[in-house]
Amino acid sequence: MPKLSACIVAYCDYEEVCAAVRSILHHTPAADFTLYVVDNASPDGCGEKLAATDFGDARVTVLPLPQNLGFGKGHNAVLDRLDSDVHFILNPDIVLTEDILEPMAKWLLATPGAAMATPQLRYPDGRLQHLPRRKPTPWLLLARQLAPKLGGAFRKADDYYTMQNEDLHAPRRIEFCTGSFMAVRTDVLKKIGGFDPAYFMYVEDADLTQKVLREGTVWLAPQFTAVHAWHRAPMRDAGKFKMQLVSMGRYFRKWGCGKGTV
Repeated sequence: MPKLSACIVAYCDYEEVCAAVRSILHHTPAADFTLYVVDNASPDGCGEKLAATDFGDARVTVLPLPQNLGFGKGHNAVLDRLDSDVHFILNPDIVLTEDILEPMAKWLLATPGAAMATPQLRYPDGRLQHLPRRKPTPWLLLARQLAPKLGGAFRKADDYYTMQNEDLHAPRRIEFCTGSFMAVRTDVLKKIGGFDPAYFMYVEDADLTQKVLREGTVWLAPQFTAVHAWHRAPMRDAGKFKMQLVSMGRYFRKWGCGKGTV
């Protein structure tokens, strides 16, 4: 049996984090499993509450950080602790409804050349989320933001970006694995040094995917499913939108603006 680990990086919203943790523990019977919950110095006291919470399961380790390091560096905080075969990077708004971590780890390790995978995610009401994507380009990311309001060519480009013209009912290779739910071979994650610490938030998952692609293939594995609330609002918050633009600029300076091959 593969040895498993997982990490959630929390920032506020204690109840949501607890719901994620409890669902993961309930639907992951594997004994050789460690779940790290890293709190990014939540100003609402979430970290202190988590540290004081008895989840009734010794497989949980809560790590409150003294300052907010951002999404990627928060996940990197556990990198040196990992001795698993497969590590799961999970958002605090993920809820498991069945045992998928161990089967997904087995599938990843049994697939020749595979280094990373993501399952099919659904909204709480059951609708599919279009999260498998092609490699980002400036045009595709712009279309992603404008498609909901302007439609037309932006909607067509966004459909292409999110691979809606492809058959996503069977496992297939992808170029952008969402940071909401990543399964990564731990040896690969350690070799590449985890997330690039230069990103505070946004696009760091696309960057990590490109790093992993240097070591192996990245997959959508839709035979595995989970629920994802998906709190996505960069266009409604000027500060977050500016942060997203900064991250996008960093990404394209590092990886170029060309299309991928999928």
